[in-house]
Amino acid sequence: MVDSRRAAMRGANRPADTRPTPPALVAGIRAAVTVLSLALAAVLGMLAAGSLRMARRVVTPARRVPDTRILALDTAAQTITLERTPDTELPGRYGLFTTGTSAYIKLGSVLSEDETSVKRKLLTHVGTDARLSPEAAFSGWYYERPEELHLDFTPELIGSTVGPCPAWLFPAGDGETWVIQVHGRGTNRAECLRAVPVFHSLGITSLVVSYRNDGEAPRSRTGTYTLGATEWRDVDAAVGFARRRGARRVIVMGWSMGGAIALQLALNSAHADVVAGLVLESPVIDWRVVLDYQARLQKVPNAVSGLAIGALQAEWAAPLTRSGGAIRFDELDVVARAGELRHPILILHSDDDGFVPSDASHDLVLARPDLVQMQVFDVARHTKLWNYDQARWSETIRSWLTAQGLAAPEA
Repeated sequence: MVDSRRAAMRGANRPADTRPTPPALVAGIRAAVTVLSLALAAVLGMLAAGSLRMARRVVTPARRVPDTRILALDTAAQTITLERTPDTELPGRYGLFTTGTSAYIKLGSVLSEDETSVKRKLLTHVGTDARLSPEAAFSGWYYERPEELHLDFTPELIGSTVGPCPAWLFPAGDGETWVIQVHGRGTNRAECLRAVPVFHSLGITSLVVSYRNDGEAPRSRTGTYTLGATEWRDVDAAVGFARRRGARRVIVMGWSMGGAIALQLALNSAHADVVAGLVLESPVIDWRVVLDYQARLQKVPNAVSGLAIGALQAEWAAPLTRSGGAIRFDELDVVARAGELRHPILILHSDDDGFVPSDASHDLVLARPDLVQMQVFDVARHTKLWNYDQARWSETIRSWLTAQGLAAPEA
């Protein structure tokens, strides 16, 4: 034992190897570290740039993007052939945004289809001299102007903190029950016209509104969306407008991002006492679910989408994302805040939505079965439930309103 300790001590007392490291090895190590550092910086730079682009896309109002192609136009038969997509093959009535001699045309039923194309009936007459660009955008709008409903209406201006927001008012019944229609992201109030007739038939006055940065209402300082965090104030001003005009009960109907706006209003409004219920069509209920889904759909790496959401939540990043301030996703997560809800809610959502997944809608039903009812569609896609099955869509809303005691007595 003593010998082994002495041997160890002799080894410990040996002088260290002081031979110099070869210069070539030092240079090689330095070069490797430099290359790795540059590579890491490049990767981080690409991640940062990608996440910044994504963050800006989320909050920046954008023009309508073409999503199909016109393959043929038969003006004699009044038919149009479109590139086949999950949307263009849907049964029902739709709209098509075009460029050329027509900006918008209405489409009827599918007449024939094959693996690559769909032929549909034209419901808007297209003349023989028509010239349409091949690039087009398929839409669930259908009605483009309020006059097409053949109902009495007046144009109104709703005073908001950003300025006067245009609206259409369709009076009905005794004027005590109103519905305020809130359109989605990247669209305008014409999207909501489909819903006016069913409410009108029940004696419910419809107010179809605009909100900041939607292209019709005034622009905010930054000109960007806050995903419902501030837009709800413009809709809240519309609730105040309705009260001043005699409304005693107000239903708020939101489409897509309009659903997120409606929910924020229900959670934050000083007029919550007059809000009688919410009707949500293909709604955004938790933005993180939607953004994660969109990132996967577009094959955006998780790291990029995660950084984008982080940037949108950070005050310091607001000048870079141009969001005007931190967007608090926790406050926009209504599933997490389900315990704060106080109003009955009807959700209409398709499980194959393709843009806003229905997961959070199902989660909200599970979180608040006492308040939330959901009518689940399939095949109908995003905000096209009316187009796909108008009878079922209308009857669902009519039955729910009647059960809630919101249909006018004389309706």
